[in-house]
Amino acid sequence: MTTAAPAQALTSRAALTITQLTPRIGAIVDGVRLGGDLDADTVTAIRAAALRHRVIFFRGQDHLDTATQIAFARLLGPLTQAHPTQAPLAGEPLVHELDASRGGRAGAWHTDVTFTDRPPAFSILRAVTVPPHGGDTLWSNTVAAYHELPAELRELAEKLRAHHTNQHDYGLRESDLAGLPQEIIDRFLEFRSVEFETEHPVVRIHPETGEPSLLLGGFVKQIKGLSPSQSTNLLRTFGDAVARPENTVRWHWKTDDVAIWDNRSTQHYAVNDYNDAPRVVHRVTVAGDIPVGPDGRPSVVRAGDATAYSPIATPPGAGS
Repeated sequence: MTTAAPAQALTSRAALTITQLTPRIGAIVDGVRLGGDLDADTVTAIRAAALRHRVIFFRGQDHLDTATQIAFARLLGPLTQAHPTQAPLAGEPLVHELDASRGGRAGAWHTDVTFTDRPPAFSILRAVTVPPHGGDTLWSNTVAAYHELPAELRELAEKLRAHHTNQHDYGLRESDLAGLPQEIIDRFLEFRSVEFETEHPVVRIHPETGEPSLLLGGFVKQIKGLSPSQSTNLLRTFGDAVARPENTVRWHWKTDDVAIWDNRSTQHYAVNDYNDAPRVVHRVTVAGDIPVGPDGRPSVVRAGDATAYSPIATPPGAGS
């Protein structure tokens, strides 16, 4: 059963309705036309909903184009470039186009751009073309996944660090590309064209909510200090908690839907079940901070320089 609560609980002026989708993650937001002209109270309400529900959805945003998507995203904070290595949408340096026909598929659990030291804070994804069947996306609450671990595993996770790299890319290898169209192969090689590697804490502390969450996903190469087999087994255990159905929500896209998710407390999985049907989505991302673990230690760059991709964001209220 879904529950509806007016967003007036979050702000006195924003006429939003927020319908929770599951107990742990996901909500639909109605009563707002996204764009760069939203008032401050409405933006505050949207941000609060994204923090609380991890991922929020807006139906029927058919007025949005690239410019208005960017203008709205700027209200949530400074923006990143489209991607650290891949070319942006033509003429739009802030927009990352994921076109299934050109290799824009990610059928693995991941958090966006964790191979850099400054993963985005929020991702704003707009459905441009959707397949007639399939092509759903799942999100998982990585705060809930952390809390579901036995106490002994939580304590262990808080001490661990993991190496994330774009050379891993969901565990794919160049040998996996045999027989694929050249355009998809080129996209894969472009993704790896500049090496990035970052050592992140396995548990990060959310800079706005103070919550601990698992910072893992498809770009993790290995947990520091463990053998490959030990790392694989432990990552599988953590991954099982992330993918547990109770921690997830599944969204069936319609054209002009928009999803906004907190990249610091989620992983997501784009289901690759639509064969050759077209699927195109446009992503704009809000700059994030450098993750910090429970021990106060920040992430550490091992390869690559992401400063041209993203500034370092200061969370609202930090230092005040």
